[in-house]
Amino acid sequence: MASTHVEPAAVKVPFDWKRVFFLVLGVALFCIIYYCPAWPDAIDPQGNHFVLSKEGKGALAVFALAATWWIFEVLPIGVTGIAIGVAQAMFLIRKPDVAFKDFMDPSVLFIFGSIVIGLVFTKSGLTKRMAYKMLSIVGERTSMIYLGCFVMTAALTHLMAHTAVAATMFPLLMAINAFYSEDETPTKFGKGLFIGMAYVAGAGSIITLLGAARGAVAIGFFKEMTGKEISFFELSYYMAPVGWLMVFLIWGLILLVCKPEKAIIPGLKEKAKRMYIELGGWNRKEILTLTITLAVILLIALKNWVPALKSIDKTAILLTSTLLFFILNILKVEDLEDIPWNIILLFGGAMSIGFCLWQTKAAEWLAVNWLQLFTDAPAVVFILGMAFFVMIMTNFIMNVAAIAISLPVALVVAPYLGVAGEVIFFSALMTAGMPFLLLIGAAPNAIAYNSKQFTTGEFFKFGIIASIMLMLVVYLAVAVIWPLMGMPVFLK
Repeated sequence: MASTHVEPAAVKVPFDWKRVFFLVLGVALFCIIYYCPAWPDAIDPQGNHFVLSKEGKGALAVFALAATWWIFEVLPIGVTGIAIGVAQAMFLIRKPDVAFKDFMDPSVLFIFGSIVIGLVFTKSGLTKRMAYKMLSIVGERTSMIYLGCFVMTAALTHLMAHTAVAATMFPLLMAINAFYSEDETPTKFGKGLFIGMAYVAGAGSIITLLGAARGAVAIGFFKEMTGKEISFFELSYYMAPVGWLMVFLIWGLILLVCKPEKAIIPGLKEKAKRMYIELGGWNRKEILTLTITLAVILLIALKNWVPALKSIDKTAILLTSTLLFFILNILKVEDLEDIPWNIILLFGGAMSIGFCLWQTKAAEWLAVNWLQLFTDAPAVVFILGMAFFVMIMTNFIMNVAAIAISLPVALVVAPYLGVAGEVIFFSALMTAGMPFLLLIGAAPNAIAYNSKQFTTGEFFKFGIIASIMLMLVVYLAVAVIWPLMGMPVFLK
């Protein structure tokens, strides 16, 4: 008797109306902004006019499209990054060779090099060694594991770039998360671990000049405009209290919004100790990886003090480590497949839209219009208004650019309101380091996303609360902390 073979019924995938809605919404916002009539000039307190050109309006249109698609994740975040370059080229907002060149900007390659260091830490076994040692110290309580990871992340950003710190911490946190959950299914603990790491990397990076490039650039910019010098130690003196206050507040916030399903991981401490012993002695790859990484960090740090190193680009120094990892056979060509290219493309698009808003002067137009609202406001409101603008803009464009477009206008307005330049500088630098809303705001945000523990929508939602908290700390710093420490807030 012939057997009858029944074909399985095809599973019908429901139509994703939400995705299509936000896909179309992004395009609609682009068209409305791009094709609408010219917008009025922005006028600063001295009567200078800032015209929004057709290209500037085009930059704002691309900005709206990208923000919509990124927040609602209608496409892979790296693909939205590509759309930024395509829109600029297709609508002649910037020349194609300029728009696409930003995808290989040194900042993007710095992120690539940092991610490679994180990858090597995993491949060599250093990550497991660090994770087991840390867990054997902090114990089994998930709240203390959070705290241990956050303090370690923040402390490392005092010595090395927060991008490199995030790339180094990422595999370590993945190893820790594996103790909590057997599979890759997102958990509250996983969300809190990675979102918290991204947030505290920003909070820690404001404390020294080694945490990010923005501090050194802003100091140079401030000196050029006011003639006043801010030293390495002066910056750390005023930033340390607010930076570490934010680290502990972020820990509290994460415990609140991402309270772990399990209060403890039973037997974790002993298990971590046993697994650390089982690793045995340090192998050749571990020693080489650590030596190369520490040498690169040291060279980048010394750039601030050694004149001979100042002319050498930090990205070139960092990428030397990538070359050495392959030369010494620590990595093989197959390992390139483990690089999260989605994140690299995301940052390529972020650099492109950032430079687009900067070069078309659309960002300057936005800054003047925003700060104009505060020319008759109380001094504290003006300071907070300026810090808020930098906080929002740094989620979309480079934090250095966010400072560079807002400081000139703010420093012109400040004397009319009796506000000292120093408090403008420090409050702007503080919020520039903590973009909590979008993944493109800082490399640690995007690196954390690669854990697949949270969505862009969740990051945005928690980021709103964190950003409100940040603005409250800025107010506390301006009204209480910095005056007590001797910073001039108001002109005599």
